[in-house]
Amino acid sequence: MIVIEPIRNGEYMMDGAYALAVQVYVQEHLEITEPILLPYIVGPTVQVGRFQNSLVEVNEAYVKAHDILLVRRDTGGGTLYQDAGHVNFCFLYPGDTDIYGNYAKLYQPTIDALEKFGVKDLSQSGRNDLEIAGKKISGAAMTMKNNLVYGGFSLMLDVDYDAMVKALNPNEKKIISKGIQSVRARVTDIRSHLAPAYQNLSNFEFKDLMVAEFLGIDDMNQAKRYALSDEDWAIIDQMVADKYKNWSWNFGDNPNYAIKNDIRVPGVGTLEVTLEVAKGHIQKCRIYGDFFGKKDIADIENLLIGCPLREDAVASALNDIDLTPYFGSIDSTVLANLVLA
Repeated sequence: MIVIEPIRNGEYMMDGAYALAVQVYVQEHLEITEPILLPYIVGPTVQVGRFQNSLVEVNEAYVKAHDILLVRRDTGGGTLYQDAGHVNFCFLYPGDTDIYGNYAKLYQPTIDALEKFGVKDLSQSGRNDLEIAGKKISGAAMTMKNNLVYGGFSLMLDVDYDAMVKALNPNEKKIISKGIQSVRARVTDIRSHLAPAYQNLSNFEFKDLMVAEFLGIDDMNQAKRYALSDEDWAIIDQMVADKYKNWSWNFGDNPNYAIKNDIRVPGVGTLEVTLEVAKGHIQKCRIYGDFFGKKDIADIENLLIGCPLREDAVASALNDIDLTPYFGSIDSTVLANLVLA
């Protein structure tokens, strides 16, 4: 496994937009013949899932007032708040498609490492969470493209509960479905659960310990590394300017539609459909949510545009396409009922 970190001219880049750009750059521009590990730590950042509505998920006034970066990632899942207390890991597996969607397998090395450092009551829970005694310490995302599996997650070494709660607008259906009263009620930090010998680690020391465990080495000097060159960084700079710090990518076209429906689907996540209808036909359609998909959701949106807003027409349109690559395991009737609700 090769380690690639966002280090430029000897300085650790803690910009959340650059962190995402580096990951995508490595996937798209480097020849990957063995697994890659990209650890990173960022400053205050709100990271929105690929298929989510930023204006709905984020408390924009709070984010602006506290100079928190907002950036959209390329994978599905929900919105999350990150800062220097969160230690993040991205894995790239060439050809290992068996791990895709298998969050228990993705998390197992992390569970083994944290247990070694004294953490008890660890479990992989729900669709993509890691928990300590029922409280979340991590959420993961995966995608697969060109036989290359991406798996990434954040470990909450320390938690700024105030910022985490105030920066986000959690979906009430998601909260109710999990039987909790607030975001704060189901989150904990890792530090307080570590054995005493590890509780005073800095975030970077914790990162290095975890990386060493993932690689099966005793010292980070033994790690096999790839150092990003000036040529690499020039392309990454352009990616950040064109995409990850571009308003259109991060916010996109989020108009106020005439019809807006949402639902929580077990095993899939939250789905929201917004429609503009004229003369009984769908003129505009956007689908948002914290689901994971391998294909572009625009395929489904375009399929519905021009469709009469009738049960038979919507059902017929959705029956013509396999929804699994877009949402996971969902029946077309569920999506049709959401559109027609």
